[in-house]
Amino acid sequence: MTTHTFTLIIDGPDLQADALIDDVFEAGCDDALIGRADGIQFADFDRDADTFQDAVLTAVAELESIRSVTVMRLANAGLVSMADIAARTGRTRESVRLLITGKRGPGGFPPPVTDPRSRYRLWRSDEVAAWLRENLNVLLSDTAGDHVRAAISATLELRHHRTHLNDAERSDLRTLVDS
Repeated sequence: MTTHTFTLIIDGPDLQADALIDDVFEAGCDDALIGRADGIQFADFDRDADTFQDAVLTAVAELESIRSVTVMRLANAGLVSMADIAARTGRTRESVRLLITGKRGPGGFPPPVTDPRSRYRLWRSDEVAAWLRENLNVLLSDTAGDHVRAAISATLELRHHRTHLNDAERSDLRTLVDS
């Protein structure tokens, strides 16, 4: 068994309230630290499980067994900023910016997944890691499981948004998921 570290973003009652603290532990989340930052509630886990997916899915089920609690998404779900890339590679932000714009290195840096005109862009960490490995022979050790992280978080997000769609919209979107 491996210890998997992750953070879940939670919607619902304040789990740090005296009335709910016992519920968190009774649900099986004795390996979680519940917190709040800028009005967003989260649970930091160090969970022992065979796989990352097993660790996250059991944590989601346990948290959601508590009345009115919904897990919204997985934090750090395989997306990185320019600052994250710099920190992971030991480069400066300017060095990374030059790689992104093609002014240094071989060019062809992966496109951002957010609006490319935005000042605050994000990239898929698995694509960045592959580009760095193939083009600069730089290995990033902490990208294992990024596809699973992204898929779990996307599924949680879809589950949340699905509740706000009518039947026709759900049906239309089902074709995207099933293709």
